[in-house]
Amino acid sequence: MRIPHLILLIFLIVDLLADGYIYAVICRRVRRAKLWNRAHLISAAVLLLALITAVVMPYRQGSDNQLLVVMWVLYAYATVYISKIFFVIIDLTAHLPNLWHHPHWKWVTRAGICGAILIFISMWWGALLNRFTMDVKPVEISISDLPESFDGYTIVQLSDLHLGSYNKNTTYVSRLVDEVNALEPDLIVFTGDIVNRRSAEMLPFTETLSKLKARDGVVSVLGNHDYGDYSSWKTEEAKRRNLELMIETQHKMGWDLLLNETRTISRGNDSIAVIGVENIGDPPFHSYGDLNKAYPTLDDSVTKILLSHNPAHWQTDIRGNNKVNIPLTLSGHTHAMQCTVGKISPARLRYKYWGGLYDDGGATDNRLYVNIGIGTVGFPARIGATPEITLITLRKK
Repeated sequence: MRIPHLILLIFLIVDLLADGYIYAVICRRVRRAKLWNRAHLISAAVLLLALITAVVMPYRQGSDNQLLVVMWVLYAYATVYISKIFFVIIDLTAHLPNLWHHPHWKWVTRAGICGAILIFISMWWGALLNRFTMDVKPVEISISDLPESFDGYTIVQLSDLHLGSYNKNTTYVSRLVDEVNALEPDLIVFTGDIVNRRSAEMLPFTETLSKLKARDGVVSVLGNHDYGDYSSWKTEEAKRRNLELMIETQHKMGWDLLLNETRTISRGNDSIAVIGVENIGDPPFHSYGDLNKAYPTLDDSVTKILLSHNPAHWQTDIRGNNKVNIPLTLSGHTHAMQCTVGKISPARLRYKYWGGLYDDGGATDNRLYVNIGIGTVGFPARIGATPEITLITLRKK
């Protein structure tokens, strides 16, 4: 979450230019300009001071509450300045006719004001309301070699809870558990990132999450945030104990945490394999997983479902690979960058596979489903990108 100094400097320069432009606009167009400009300058100074304070905080060593304060300060700053910059761009557009000695387009300026207000409201709607809603997405997956006994088998996929962002408040997580249990799935899978930085974030939620129920239990894997790589540790031993607490706590919750392992689920004489690998990611994310260790005979005819946190693993090792017979991989990680407008998300700029169901163009029967997650990290909002519960039904093709 540390912002590179050069990027921060660029943002500050752009924000100061926006503030200067708005100051000039108020002077020229607003009655009682001194009063409005005073309020504008004071609010800008307060936000700037809050931003600098948040950026210099040593969040990796700080408490969870400190991290939450940093997240909210940065987000509040962003809601104001994204709105301001939008208005400045639109208002400059409204003055294009001045180049030909025509009056500026007042209607464009008014549209810029309305748009800026709408952006501000939308961002706070995402923070205060939408991140606490849930979207149950039903998905049917047809598999050629699926055993007859598993036709109609249901799996609920959850991902990216980031429990530290709830500040020990179990209300939303309790609602999540009730929503999932009401679906009466055969299996629940969790595809990583249960915490932000430290395993202790799980402790207030252990009892609540232990109430998740499915006929074949809860199976989980670890994500990039679950290893303690985003926190500073005094010793390697302390970091190791943090990972041990992660494993121990998930077991106490009754979850079957797969660490490069496979579980077989049986129905009579039929069975499917659920493979769980530790995190395998593209840089800068660390890789801990080993698919061949988890399941050495990847080309056999057994119907296999792979749990792998980062969809980059599917892209690099499974997509189009004729030596791998894994008809369904379930991933998370992207969050759709916690922002979608319709089917458009800035996640497209970073991830080729960022949300929903993908295939490999018919090269193999290997498919990928990316769950956009439940929780938030980095900024405490979901603008669109509603928290997702995926209800997967397996069908025999």
